Amino acid sequence: MQIYRVGGSVRDELLGEPSHDSDWVVVGGTPDEMIAAGYQPVGRDFPVFLHPATHEEYALARTERKTAAGYRGFAVHFAPDVTLEQDLSRRDLTINAMAMTPAGELVDPFGGRRDLADKTFRHVSPAFVEDPVRILRLARFAARLTDFQVHPDTLALMRVMVAQGEVDALVPERVWQEVSRGLMAAEPARMIAVLADCHALPRVLPGIAPSAILERALACAVRASLPLAARYALLVAAGGHGGPDPLADHLRVPGDCRDLARLLTAEEATLAAADAADARTQLALLERLDALRRPERVPILLQASRCLRLAQGESEDACARSTARLTNALQAVRDVDAGAIAKAAAPGGPQAIRQALAEARSAAIAGRR
Repeated sequence: MQIYRVGGSVRDELLGEPSHDSDWVVVGGTPDEMIAAGYQPVGRDFPVFLHPATHEEYALARTERKTAAGYRGFAVHFAPDVTLEQDLSRRDLTINAMAMTPAGELVDPFGGRRDLADKTFRHVSPAFVEDPVRILRLARFAARLTDFQVHPDTLALMRVMVAQGEVDALVPERVWQEVSRGLMAAEPARMIAVLADCHALPRVLPGIAPSAILERALACAVRASLPLAARYALLVAAGGHGGPDPLADHLRVPGDCRDLARLLTAEEATLAAADAADARTQLALLERLDALRRPERVPILLQASRCLRLAQGESEDACARSTARLTNALQAVRDVDAGAIAKAAAPGGPQAIRQALAEARSAAIAGRR
Protein backbone atom coordinates (compact mmCIF):
# COMPACT_ATOMS: atom_id res chain seq x y z
CA MET A 1 0.00 0.00 0.00
CA GLN A 2 1.05 3.58 -0.69
CA ILE A 3 -0.35 6.41 1.41
CA TYR A 4 -0.57 10.06 0.34
CA ARG A 5 -1.79 13.19 2.06
CA VAL A 6 -4.25 14.91 -0.28
CA GLY A 7 -6.57 17.83 -0.80
CA GLY A 8 -7.00 20.82 1.45
CA SER A 9 -4.09 20.25 3.81
CA VAL A 10 -1.66 20.11 0.87
CA ARG A 11 -3.20 23.27 -0.61
CA ASP A 12 -3.01 25.11 2.70
CA GLU A 13 0.58 24.05 3.30
CA LEU A 14 1.60 25.48 -0.08
CA LEU A 15 -0.30 28.67 0.75
CA GLY A 16 1.55 28.91 4.06
CA GLU A 17 -1.70 28.66 6.00
CA PRO A 18 -2.59 26.37 8.91
CA SER A 19 -4.73 23.34 8.18
CA HIS A 20 -6.98 21.81 10.80
CA ASP A 21 -7.50 18.43 9.16
CA SER A 22 -5.54 16.06 6.96
CA ASP A 23 -7.10 13.65 4.48
CA TRP A 24 -5.27 10.63 3.18
CA VAL A 25 -5.61 8.37 0.14
CA VAL A 26 -4.48 4.76 0.17
CA VAL A 27 -3.39 3.35 -3.19
CA GLY A 28 -3.10 -0.40 -3.68
CA GLY A 29 -4.95 -1.36 -0.52
CA THR A 30 -8.08 -3.33 0.26
CA PRO A 31 -10.66 -3.02 3.06
CA ASP A 32 -9.43 -6.24 4.65
CA GLU A 33 -5.85 -4.96 4.72
CA MET A 34 -6.94 -1.69 6.32
CA ILE A 35 -8.94 -3.47 9.01
CA ALA A 36 -6.07 -5.87 9.67
CA ALA A 37 -3.79 -2.86 10.19
CA GLY A 38 -6.11 -1.53 12.89
CA TYR A 39 -8.06 1.06 10.91
CA GLN A 40 -11.76 1.49 11.78
CA PRO A 41 -14.18 1.44 8.81
CA VAL A 42 -16.64 4.35 8.76
CA GLY A 43 -17.49 4.88 5.08
CA ARG A 44 -21.05 4.15 4.05
CA ASP A 45 -20.85 4.75 0.28
CA PHE A 46 -17.18 3.93 -0.20
CA PRO A 47 -14.37 2.63 2.02
CA VAL A 48 -13.15 5.26 4.48
CA PHE A 49 -11.21 4.33 7.58
CA LEU A 50 -10.12 6.11 10.74
CA HIS A 51 -6.48 5.86 11.75
CA PRO A 52 -6.18 3.90 15.02
CA ALA A 53 -4.11 6.65 16.69
CA THR A 54 -4.83 9.99 14.97
CA HIS A 55 -8.45 9.22 13.93
CA GLU A 56 -7.80 11.02 10.64
CA GLU A 57 -9.64 9.76 7.56
CA TYR A 58 -7.94 7.37 5.15
CA ALA A 59 -9.89 6.58 1.96
CA LEU A 60 -9.10 3.91 -0.58
CA ALA A 61 -8.31 5.35 -4.01
CA ARG A 62 -11.47 5.43 -6.08
CA THR A 63 -13.15 6.64 -9.23
CA GLU A 64 -16.71 7.90 -9.69
CA ARG A 65 -19.25 7.63 -12.48
CA LYS A 66 -22.30 9.87 -12.83
CA THR A 67 -25.55 7.87 -12.69
CA ALA A 68 -28.27 10.39 -11.81
CA ALA A 69 -28.92 14.10 -11.27
CA GLY A 70 -27.68 15.85 -8.15
CA TYR A 71 -24.65 15.43 -5.96
CA ARG A 72 -25.64 11.97 -4.72
CA GLY A 73 -26.04 10.39 -8.16
CA PHE A 74 -22.68 8.63 -8.40
CA ALA A 75 -21.47 5.07 -8.66
CA VAL A 76 -18.16 4.61 -6.85
CA HIS A 77 -15.46 2.15 -7.91
CA PHE A 78 -12.53 1.26 -5.70
CA ALA A 79 -9.90 -1.38 -6.24
CA PRO A 80 -6.18 -1.87 -5.62
CA ASP A 81 -5.44 -0.98 -9.25
CA VAL A 82 -6.98 2.51 -9.05
CA THR A 83 -4.09 4.96 -9.36
CA LEU A 84 -3.45 8.14 -7.40
CA GLU A 85 -3.89 10.24 -10.53
CA GLN A 86 -7.27 8.60 -11.21
CA ASP A 87 -8.36 9.42 -7.68
CA LEU A 88 -7.17 13.03 -7.93
CA SER A 89 -8.86 13.46 -11.30
CA ARG A 90 -12.34 13.21 -9.73
CA ARG A 91 -11.71 16.25 -7.50
CA ASP A 92 -13.21 19.67 -8.13
CA LEU A 93 -10.40 22.22 -8.47
CA THR A 94 -6.77 21.84 -9.42
CA ILE A 95 -5.69 23.45 -6.14
CA ASN A 96 -7.52 20.64 -4.33
CA ALA A 97 -6.15 17.86 -6.56
CA MET A 98 -2.61 17.66 -5.25
CA ALA A 99 -1.01 15.01 -3.05
CA MET A 100 2.08 14.77 -0.86
CA THR A 101 4.20 11.67 -0.30
CA PRO A 102 5.41 10.73 3.19
CA ALA A 103 8.79 12.12 2.15
CA GLY A 104 7.27 15.51 1.34
CA GLU A 105 7.31 15.22 -2.45
CA LEU A 106 4.46 16.96 -4.25
CA VAL A 107 2.32 15.02 -6.73
CA ASP A 108 0.57 17.56 -8.96
CA PRO A 109 -0.76 16.03 -12.20
CA PHE A 110 -3.24 18.84 -12.98
CA GLY A 111 -1.26 22.03 -12.34
CA GLY A 112 -2.59 22.92 -8.93
CA ARG A 113 0.63 24.59 -7.81
CA ARG A 114 0.62 26.76 -10.93
CA ASP A 115 -2.96 27.82 -10.26
CA LEU A 116 -2.10 28.63 -6.65
CA ALA A 117 0.65 30.92 -7.93
CA ASP A 118 -1.72 32.45 -10.50
CA LYS A 119 -4.50 32.72 -7.89
CA THR A 120 -6.94 30.89 -10.13
CA PHE A 121 -9.86 28.60 -9.45
CA ARG A 122 -9.77 26.09 -12.31
CA HIS A 123 -11.68 22.81 -12.69
CA VAL A 124 -9.72 19.58 -12.93
CA SER A 125 -11.75 18.07 -15.76
CA PRO A 126 -15.08 18.42 -17.60
CA ALA A 127 -16.49 16.07 -14.94
CA PHE A 128 -16.74 19.20 -12.77
CA VAL A 129 -20.30 19.61 -14.11
CA GLU A 130 -21.43 16.35 -12.54
CA ASP A 131 -21.57 17.60 -8.95
CA PRO A 132 -23.53 20.82 -8.16
CA VAL A 133 -21.96 21.08 -4.70
CA ARG A 134 -18.83 22.21 -6.52
CA ILE A 135 -20.51 25.51 -7.34
CA LEU A 136 -21.09 26.11 -3.63
CA ARG A 137 -17.60 25.03 -2.68
CA LEU A 138 -15.98 27.30 -5.25
CA ALA A 139 -18.09 30.25 -4.10
CA ARG A 140 -17.12 29.52 -0.51
CA PHE A 141 -13.44 29.29 -1.47
CA ALA A 142 -13.77 32.70 -3.15
CA ALA A 143 -14.89 34.13 0.19
CA ARG A 144 -11.81 32.69 1.86
CA LEU A 145 -9.13 33.14 -0.83
CA THR A 146 -10.11 36.71 -1.61
CA ASP A 147 -7.52 37.43 -4.31
CA PHE A 148 -8.32 34.35 -6.40
CA GLN A 149 -10.39 34.57 -9.58
CA VAL A 150 -12.57 31.98 -11.30
CA HIS A 151 -11.09 30.80 -14.60
CA PRO A 152 -13.40 31.74 -17.51
CA ASP A 153 -13.72 28.12 -18.61
CA THR A 154 -14.73 27.06 -15.12
CA LEU A 155 -17.28 29.86 -14.90
CA ALA A 156 -18.74 28.68 -18.21
CA LEU A 157 -19.15 25.17 -16.83
CA MET A 158 -20.84 26.52 -13.72
CA ARG A 159 -23.35 28.38 -15.87
CA VAL A 160 -24.04 25.20 -17.81
CA MET A 161 -24.75 23.38 -14.55
CA VAL A 162 -27.25 26.04 -13.53
CA ALA A 163 -28.93 26.06 -16.94
CA GLN A 164 -29.27 22.28 -16.84
CA GLY A 165 -30.93 22.40 -13.43
CA GLU A 166 -28.18 20.58 -11.52
CA VAL A 167 -28.28 23.07 -8.64
CA ASP A 168 -31.97 22.37 -8.16
CA ALA A 169 -31.05 18.92 -6.89
CA LEU A 170 -29.11 20.33 -3.91
CA VAL A 171 -30.63 19.57 -0.52
CA PRO A 172 -31.07 22.45 1.99
CA GLU A 173 -28.70 21.02 4.59
CA ARG A 174 -25.83 20.80 2.10
CA VAL A 175 -26.44 24.32 0.83
CA TRP A 176 -26.51 25.70 4.36
CA GLN A 177 -23.29 23.88 5.25
CA GLU A 178 -21.39 25.68 2.49
CA VAL A 179 -23.18 29.04 2.80
CA SER A 180 -22.61 29.21 6.55
CA ARG A 181 -18.90 28.52 6.08
CA GLY A 182 -18.74 31.20 3.41
CA LEU A 183 -20.43 33.72 5.71
CA MET A 184 -17.74 33.08 8.31
CA ALA A 185 -14.91 33.55 5.80
CA ALA A 186 -12.77 36.63 5.23
CA GLU A 187 -14.95 38.25 2.53
CA PRO A 188 -18.46 36.74 2.48
CA ALA A 189 -19.70 39.09 -0.25
CA ARG A 190 -17.42 37.33 -2.73
CA MET A 191 -19.42 34.15 -2.24
CA ILE A 192 -22.57 36.06 -3.17
CA ALA A 193 -20.85 37.62 -6.18
CA VAL A 194 -19.64 34.26 -7.54
CA LEU A 195 -23.09 32.71 -7.13
CA ALA A 196 -24.59 35.67 -8.96
CA ASP A 197 -21.97 35.55 -11.72
CA CYS A 198 -22.73 31.91 -12.53
CA HIS A 199 -26.51 32.59 -12.30
CA ALA A 200 -26.96 30.25 -9.31
CA LEU A 201 -27.87 32.90 -6.73
CA PRO A 202 -31.67 32.92 -7.29
CA ARG A 203 -31.72 29.12 -7.01
CA VAL A 204 -29.40 28.83 -4.02
CA LEU A 205 -30.34 31.96 -2.05
CA PRO A 206 -33.77 33.09 -3.30
CA GLY A 207 -34.59 36.68 -2.47
CA ILE A 208 -30.95 37.73 -2.06
CA ALA A 209 -29.29 40.17 -4.43
CA PRO A 210 -25.70 41.49 -4.39
CA SER A 211 -25.31 45.17 -3.57
CA ALA A 212 -22.80 47.64 -2.20
CA ILE A 213 -24.79 47.83 1.03
CA LEU A 214 -24.65 44.07 1.50
CA GLU A 215 -20.93 44.02 0.76
CA ARG A 216 -20.25 46.78 3.29
CA ALA A 217 -22.50 45.23 5.93
CA LEU A 218 -20.80 41.84 5.70
CA ALA A 219 -17.34 43.44 5.68
CA CYS A 220 -18.30 45.27 8.89
CA ALA A 221 -19.42 41.97 10.42
CA VAL A 222 -16.03 40.43 9.60
CA ARG A 223 -14.15 43.34 11.16
CA ALA A 224 -16.29 43.06 14.29
CA SER A 225 -15.88 39.25 14.41
CA LEU A 226 -19.66 38.83 14.58
CA PRO A 227 -21.06 35.30 14.96
CA LEU A 228 -22.86 33.39 12.24
CA ALA A 229 -26.36 34.44 13.40
CA ALA A 230 -25.48 38.13 12.98
CA ARG A 231 -23.92 37.57 9.55
CA TYR A 232 -26.95 35.64 8.37
CA ALA A 233 -29.24 38.39 9.70
CA LEU A 234 -27.25 40.94 7.70
CA LEU A 235 -27.44 38.77 4.59
CA VAL A 236 -31.24 38.82 4.88
CA ALA A 237 -31.63 42.46 5.95
CA ALA A 238 -29.10 43.98 3.53
CA GLY A 239 -29.41 41.52 0.67
CA GLY A 240 -33.12 40.81 0.72
CA HIS A 241 -36.25 42.87 0.32
CA GLY A 242 -37.41 43.15 3.93
CA GLY A 243 -40.40 41.38 5.38
CA PRO A 244 -40.41 37.62 5.99
CA ASP A 245 -37.16 35.74 5.57
CA PRO A 246 -37.51 33.55 2.45
CA LEU A 247 -34.34 31.65 3.23
CA ALA A 248 -35.28 30.37 6.66
CA ASP A 249 -37.48 27.59 5.36
CA HIS A 250 -35.63 27.15 2.07
CA LEU A 251 -32.31 26.41 3.82
CA ARG A 252 -33.70 25.18 7.14
CA VAL A 253 -31.37 27.53 8.97
CA PRO A 254 -30.79 27.11 12.72
CA GLY A 255 -33.19 28.83 15.08
CA ASP A 256 -30.74 31.46 16.33
CA CYS A 257 -30.02 32.59 12.77
CA ARG A 258 -33.71 32.64 11.87
CA ASP A 259 -34.66 34.61 14.99
CA LEU A 260 -31.96 37.24 14.66
CA ALA A 261 -32.78 37.80 10.98
CA ARG A 262 -36.46 38.23 11.86
CA LEU A 263 -35.69 40.75 14.59
CA LEU A 264 -33.23 42.77 12.53
CA THR A 265 -35.55 43.08 9.54
CA ALA A 266 -38.63 43.79 11.66
CA GLU A 267 -36.99 46.28 14.02
CA GLU A 268 -34.44 47.90 11.70
CA ALA A 269 -36.13 51.32 11.85
CA THR A 270 -36.85 51.28 15.60
CA LEU A 271 -33.32 50.20 16.43
CA ALA A 272 -31.97 53.07 14.35
CA ALA A 273 -34.29 55.57 16.07
CA ALA A 274 -33.62 54.34 19.62
CA ASP A 275 -31.49 57.34 20.55
CA ALA A 276 -34.44 59.73 20.08
CA ALA A 277 -37.11 57.40 21.49
CA ASP A 278 -38.78 58.01 24.85
CA ALA A 279 -38.65 55.51 27.71
CA ARG A 280 -41.95 53.81 26.89
CA THR A 281 -40.96 53.32 23.27
CA GLN A 282 -37.63 51.83 24.29
CA LEU A 283 -39.38 49.52 26.76
CA ALA A 284 -41.80 48.36 24.08
CA LEU A 285 -38.86 47.61 21.77
CA LEU A 286 -37.07 45.61 24.46
CA GLU A 287 -40.23 43.63 25.09
CA ARG A 288 -40.56 42.80 21.39
CA LEU A 289 -36.95 41.65 21.44
CA ASP A 290 -37.78 39.40 24.42
CA ALA A 291 -34.79 41.08 26.01
CA LEU A 292 -35.53 40.11 29.60
CA ARG A 293 -35.61 36.41 28.82
CA ARG A 294 -32.90 36.54 26.15
CA PRO A 295 -30.59 39.41 27.18
CA GLU A 296 -27.55 37.74 25.59
CA ARG A 297 -29.10 38.20 22.16
CA VAL A 298 -29.43 41.99 22.41
CA PRO A 299 -25.71 42.94 22.08
CA ILE A 300 -25.38 40.74 18.97
CA LEU A 301 -28.50 42.31 17.46
CA LEU A 302 -27.21 45.80 18.22
CA GLN A 303 -23.87 45.03 16.57
CA ALA A 304 -25.65 43.69 13.50
CA SER A 305 -27.84 46.82 13.43
CA ARG A 306 -24.73 48.98 13.65
CA CYS A 307 -23.15 47.20 10.66
CA LEU A 308 -26.34 47.58 8.63
CA ARG A 309 -26.66 51.29 9.43
CA LEU A 310 -23.00 51.99 8.70
CA ALA A 311 -23.40 50.20 5.37
CA GLN A 312 -26.39 52.42 4.63
CA GLY A 313 -24.32 55.54 5.26
CA GLU A 314 -25.07 56.49 8.87
CA SER A 315 -22.30 57.88 11.03
CA GLU A 316 -20.43 55.89 13.64
CA ASP A 317 -21.46 58.45 16.30
CA ALA A 318 -25.16 58.03 15.55
CA CYS A 319 -24.86 54.25 15.74
CA ALA A 320 -22.92 54.46 18.99
CA ARG A 321 -25.55 56.71 20.61
CA SER A 322 -28.48 54.42 19.87
CA THR A 323 -26.49 51.35 20.89
CA ALA A 324 -25.59 52.97 24.19
CA ARG A 325 -29.19 54.07 24.83
CA LEU A 326 -30.60 50.58 24.35
CA THR A 327 -27.79 48.95 26.31
CA ASN A 328 -28.46 51.30 29.21
CA ALA A 329 -32.20 50.80 28.89
CA LEU A 330 -31.84 47.04 29.09
CA GLN A 331 -29.65 47.28 32.17
CA ALA A 332 -32.13 49.66 33.81
CA VAL A 333 -34.99 47.24 33.20
CA ARG A 334 -33.01 44.31 34.55
CA ASP A 335 -32.20 46.30 37.71
CA VAL A 336 -35.89 46.73 38.53
CA ASP A 337 -37.05 44.43 41.35
CA ALA A 338 -39.91 42.86 39.43
CA GLY A 339 -40.79 40.48 42.25
CA ALA A 340 -41.27 43.23 44.81
CA ILE A 341 -43.35 45.33 42.42
CA ALA A 342 -45.54 42.37 41.47
CA LYS A 343 -46.12 41.52 45.12
CA ALA A 344 -47.15 45.09 45.94
CA ALA A 345 -49.52 45.28 42.97
CA ALA A 346 -50.94 41.76 43.38
CA PRO A 347 -54.22 42.82 45.10
CA GLY A 348 -55.18 44.63 41.88
CA GLY A 349 -54.83 41.52 39.77
CA PRO A 350 -52.75 40.71 36.65
CA GLN A 351 -53.57 43.95 34.85
CA ALA A 352 -52.41 46.02 37.83
CA ILE A 353 -49.19 44.01 38.01
CA ARG A 354 -48.46 44.54 34.31
CA GLN A 355 -49.14 48.27 34.62
CA ALA A 356 -46.97 48.66 37.73
CA LEU A 357 -44.08 46.82 36.09
CA ALA A 358 -44.37 48.91 32.93
CA GLU A 359 -44.36 52.14 34.91
CA ALA A 360 -41.42 51.08 37.06
CA ARG A 361 -39.39 49.94 34.08
CA SER A 362 -40.17 53.05 32.05
CA ALA A 363 -39.15 55.20 35.01
CA ALA A 364 -35.91 53.25 35.37
CA ILE A 365 -35.09 53.75 31.70
CA ALA A 366 -35.87 57.47 31.92
CA GLY A 367 -33.63 57.72 34.98
CA ARG A 368 -30.60 56.36 33.12
CA ARG A 369 -30.69 58.79 30.20
